[in-house]
Amino acid sequence: MEQTICIFGDSITWGAWDPENGGWVALLRRYFEMNDYNIAVYNQGVAGDSTEDLLKRFKVECIAREPQTIIFAIGINDSQCINSKDNPRVSLEKFQNNLVELINQAKNFSDKILFIGLTKVEDGQFYNNENIAKYNAMIEKVSAEYKLPFLNLFDLLEMSDLYDGLHPNSKGHKKMFLGIKEFLVENKIV
Repeated sequence: MEQTICIFGDSITWGAWDPENGGWVALLRRYFEMNDYNIAVYNQGVAGDSTEDLLKRFKVECIAREPQTIIFAIGINDSQCINSKDNPRVSLEKFQNNLVELINQAKNFSDKILFIGLTKVEDGQFYNNENIAKYNAMIEKVSAEYKLPFLNLFDLLEMSDLYDGLHPNSKGHKKMFLGIKEFLVENKIV
């Protein structure tokens, strides 16, 4: 029987700015297909999504796809600065609550739930590594509380791996794919 993996996230999950390969999720899907894994990978990344946005669509997309494994790769847009560094798009407390709600909803579909951490950016007006680190630490904390696997990617990418200071380029997406593939093997997902 085919295993279904749904990967929920934002534009980085969707594969923005990787014209060569279509992003790390597309690379993962291609790897499974070329190596005769009986796995269907669904990319549920939507550009601009925060955990608030994901909560609005999560149940419907899980009902449609019936995943055996759910991977969350979201949070960088929650950390986005609105007007000032001290005013994130989604407060850290609300972000924590959203993560818990996503986990609770995910448990209705699967007991295999994993989190992919956030990546560094080139500090700018809307995104900065100090805020992103706090949100990444919250993902790690909530994952630990629920005993869920968490892959920390915060130090994986260099500035040369970014297309526009925020999104990975083709080289960056490939680095993410390699790390995530190993993570799935280590956690016996594949």
